[in-house]
Amino acid sequence: MRAFFEGIQWLFENIFFALHNFLRTLELKSWFAANTINWIFMAICAVAIVYWCKQLVLHENNGEENQDTTAHSFLK
Repeated sequence: MRAFFEGIQWLFENIFFALHNFLRTLELKSWFAANTINWIFMAICAVAIVYWCKQLVLHENNGEENQDTTAHSFLK
């Protein structure tokens, strides 16, 4: 039974957390390089939000938005 749990430990420490360990050692050399992935995710989210807002405006201008307050039956 002990070998089973040690196998799980090895799997997580050496395989699943390999990227985390790499970023941890990279941070000691360059903070900006280690946080590049965060900046990439923030840029992707910013682009997605801008696209979403443009689509909302497009549907609003086409009159496709349902602004009726009785759209849900539980409000009656």
